[in-house]
Amino acid sequence: MRAGPRTVRQDEGGIQMKEMTIEAKVENIPEVVDFVSEQIEAYGCPVKTQLQIDVAVDELLANIANYAYAPGTGKATVRVELLEDPIRVRITFIDNGVPYDPLKKKDPDVTLSAEERKIGGLGIFMVKKSMDDMSYEYKDGQNIVRITKNI
Repeated sequence: MRAGPRTVRQDEGGIQMKEMTIEAKVENIPEVVDFVSEQIEAYGCPVKTQLQIDVAVDELLANIANYAYAPGTGKATVRVELLEDPIRVRITFIDNGVPYDPLKKKDPDVTLSAEERKIGGLGIFMVKKSMDDMSYEYKDGQNIVRITKNI
């Protein structure tokens, strides 16, 4: 059973986009990870890159599911665009939850031991370090997070 509708459309530049809208719940994360993987497999994505993208999608969706609408729930849209020259994937996460810019969160001090570090923040740090680009904007009542990874 699918978590949400999938659509395909063209943007102004003729680049094909695919997106799905789901209920922002942790149990829907595996379906979204599979959806994103399906889109980039045809481009010969290396396994290491695929794993980095999978972790980033999982982490960003988990943040939306756990915090954007707390204590309730709401929708999240995930858009996948395959871009050329160079070949890369851009994944956009859109939600109508509480405004939150993950890029403003201070990076954890990874030189400290696990016992000395504060809880939280490591997931977003990993996403920032593993993606080629990450951006955030709040527009028209929506959080919009974009990650880009060269394939």
